[in-house]
Amino acid sequence: MRPHTLIAIGLILAMLATACGSEGEQADPPGDAGRIDVELVGELSDSDAAEVARSVNSFGFDLQAALMAEEGGNVVTSPLSVATLLAMVAVGAGGETAEQMAEVLHLDTVRDDRFAALLRTVSDTDDVVVSVANALWANEGTPFEQDYLSFARDVFGATAEQAPLGEQATADEIDEWVTDRTEGLIEEIAADLGLPSPNAVLVLLNAVYFLGEWSVQFDPDLTAEQPFTLADGTRVDVPTMYRPSDPEGPVQVAQRDGYEVLRLPYGDDERFAMDVFLPAPEHDTAAMLDRMDVDERLAALGALEGGALDVRLPSFELEWDANLNAALAALGMELPFSGAADFSAMSPSDPFLSAIVHKSYIRVDEEGTEAAAVTGGMMATSVPPSFTVDRPFLFTVSDTRTDTVLFLGTVEDPRG
Repeated sequence: MRPHTLIAIGLILAMLATACGSEGEQADPPGDAGRIDVELVGELSDSDAAEVARSVNSFGFDLQAALMAEEGGNVVTSPLSVATLLAMVAVGAGGETAEQMAEVLHLDTVRDDRFAALLRTVSDTDDVVVSVANALWANEGTPFEQDYLSFARDVFGATAEQAPLGEQATADEIDEWVTDRTEGLIEEIAADLGLPSPNAVLVLLNAVYFLGEWSVQFDPDLTAEQPFTLADGTRVDVPTMYRPSDPEGPVQVAQRDGYEVLRLPYGDDERFAMDVFLPAPEHDTAAMLDRMDVDERLAALGALEGGALDVRLPSFELEWDANLNAALAALGMELPFSGAADFSAMSPSDPFLSAIVHKSYIRVDEEGTEAAAVTGGMMATSVPPSFTVDRPFLFTVSDTRTDTVLFLGTVEDPRG
């Protein structure tokens, strides 16, 4: 992104207030771009962060099940990324649109300032690398409500740029932002959102990046091809990491009804961890997801106990992407994607949510885990009514005074 085009939310407030007309008030001076309001975070607690995290996780399991039913195969999402992006959109929703979004996101209100505590707390670590970034691109000349943009700045730490969303140069800047915020793991999203588009009025982005080393690493010399049974029963060989049992360094495991769970922590503090949920041989991941929710997950993790046992885990590198419109609608979020959507708290231009796109990357190897995700949303206005002649037609040339048809024709092929 070109430095001279990036502006803090406060500056865009003044610009967009001018676009609203002479009745708009001058916005406050710009604040620090990309920084969550410190005073606001100070008023919130760790319990506030934990409560909204529960909502994020509940939504994440719902979305995962919907995508498994729709897509099948490998599905890799970042619940934090998708929920944060949708929460930024929901701030501008009203009426039944707001009700649907709040219900799907498991929130009591679409204006939940506890996200400020969550985003700040998640990123507050030196044990691993965790970064969360939010940004808005507002179309030039489109009026926006100052209260909406202020909330995006203060709660989500969003930066904003005013740019022509119908031009390729803006799409390129958006892709550059994605590349920068994911350390090059995800390179583009603009085309997936439908950019450039003359009907786009706002683009919202969230990026999450994670890099962590195992607290106890796997020895690369012990990695070997081992059989892996696919869902259809086919057996294939995959590179599998191996950690022999060590009484001095037990791993955390738990046996549950229908599955086992293994915890592999990262870093010295072991605050972050990968939890591997392995269905019993007679079950599959779909069946496990049917019963897995935040309560079952917490119960499973609460049952973890240290044990000295061998660990074998495939190393893998996955990329995944999807348009989430259908899955979100299936969960009950239908109105936001329709012309009946109410986003009047965002803009008087009568926008609707035209696309939510999610892209993810994860690599798990002997050293640890590197992962990134980007969620993009595009708000658009309705396409103006048009009359497009793109199929065979009939025509007349007539005298409108006497209504005499001078010529009458049927065109099946305009080429002649």
